[in-house]
Amino acid sequence: MQTHDAKRVEIVIEAPLLRRLTDALEAAGVTGYSVLPVHGGSGRSGPWTADGQVGRGGMACVICLVAPERLDALLDGVLGVLERYLGVVSVTDAQVVRAERF
Repeated sequence: MQTHDAKRVEIVIEAPLLRRLTDALEAAGVTGYSVLPVHGGSGRSGPWTADGQVGRGGMACVICLVAPERLDALLDGVLGVLERYLGVVSVTDAQVVRAERF
């Protein structure tokens, strides 16, 4: 089976910013993404849980696969949202079977 190069982008962001982030992804030409809840983790400030974030909206993880030539536009849009807020962005190489979907 033939595979095609793609980029997998994972973005962990404060849930109240989710709409801004998905708007930026769509403006960058991203045609699909998945949103997952983040129940907890650990970072520079130490471990945390969603239950421990009183009065906050928690965190979410957005995952998308894009063609390599779309990555720069996606990252420009994402960084425009994250420059003043908490967030982690990772990019990894991926292989997809149906390239026309990305």
